[in-house]
Amino acid sequence: MSSAAAPHGRVLAALRSLNLSMGYVMRITQGTFSFLPELTDDEISLQIDYALGQGWACSIEFTDDPHPRNTYWDMWGLPMFDLHDAAGVMQEVNACRAARPQHYIKINAFDSVRGFETMRLSFIVNRPTEEPGFRLTRQDGTGRVQRYGLSSYASDRPSGERYGPAR
Repeated sequence: MSSAAAPHGRVLAALRSLNLSMGYVMRITQGTFSFLPELTDDEISLQIDYALGQGWACSIEFTDDPHPRNTYWDMWGLPMFDLHDAAGVMQEVNACRAARPQHYIKINAFDSVRGFETMRLSFIVNRPTEEPGFRLTRQDGTGRVQRYGLSSYASDRPSGERYGPAR
């Protein structure tokens, strides 16, 4: 290791040690509120009330592969276009949590107004107890070309068995 690279390695090791000693745990950060602490059910209900008050339809999705490029999560039930109370959405969230406790679950709020027709709000409401994170992979190409990519540690295991104790 060169002398120029050694301080950088020591800094990274010190940061890792500090993060572990402070109880820092890697978390997937996707959607609104992802950098905030976990929302309570009451706070989730308030966000749902806001979305419904805007006339947005709520839907629930889940996955065990939260890779940033995985935009196709599985849908729990159908979108709830006719609901006007957060209790109905929370009932479905709790049913999804009970059926898929070790999955990522998110709520989406869709604006169906012509001209928008887009997702206006999306946030994670459930996570696995352990989030293993991602690895950075490097491929050396011809010349000095290097390509980098992300792969989830969770995807080393088959779908449906990605979280929880190894078998």
